[in-house]
Amino acid sequence: MQLPNRENAYVPLQKLSDYLLSETHAVGKSKARYFRSLGFHEENISLLEQGLLAIARTDTVREAISTSYGTKYVMDGGLKTPDGVIVSIRTIWISEYQTDAPRFVTAYPIRATGVEGVLL
Repeated sequence: MQLPNRENAYVPLQKLSDYLLSETHAVGKSKARYFRSLGFHEENISLLEQGLLAIARTDTVREAISTSYGTKYVMDGGLKTPDGVIVSIRTIWISEYQTDAPRFVTAYPIRATGVEGVLL
């Protein structure tokens, strides 16, 4: 299954700068270490945004989860780093009720063993 309304998917830039790339965010800092180690940073944040949107628009939904806010979609895909290496990540998107634009929630690496998790 494809992400519903995938052409309208979006990534709030504040989610990237203040969370996914933030070395001081209580939850995001371990993710920031990972994504920064791949070469992503504030100066090329649009590359990260484009890579995440490519996953939303081309890869398939692994799982759909109904919540009180809407439906969350779990998607695995390949993210191209600034150096051209492809890494496997899991992304989470949400389509909130009464909207048709899936919003990016988070991303984290999928380890080589197939077990997902945040690198601590």
